[in-house]
Amino acid sequence: VQLQASGGGLVQAGDSLRLSCAASERTSDSKIMAWFRQAPGEEREFVASITWRLGITTYADSLKGRFTISRDNGKSTVYLQVNNLKPEDAAVYYCATGPVRSRDISAYAYRGQGTQVTVSS
Repeated sequence: VQLQASGGGLVQAGDSLRLSCAASERTSDSKIMAWFRQAPGEEREFVASITWRLGITTYADSLKGRFTISRDNGKSTVYLQVNNLKPEDAAVYYCATGPVRSRDISAYAYRGQGTQVTVSS
């Protein structure tokens, strides 16, 4: 499974952004799609996940409210809508896919290359 993330860029604090992650295929090993992010000098952090079949979502507790994950099964694409961006949201955002729901990146066998989000204050 190949993942292609896009939609990052330079935005101002308070702006909104929608990231996309297109999957080349959906298999039994890629039932869950997730977003992680990694800021410079920080560990990779779980953001949200969603199941392809029923659209069940899971969010990092600290990010609930401003982040929304969704999917378009017809396009095999998952989205991450981020509202009211803050400087601390600046990071490389990665999408990943795996067979089970997890907040641990090691559970996801397939990972995209990441898209950079920069937030100016």
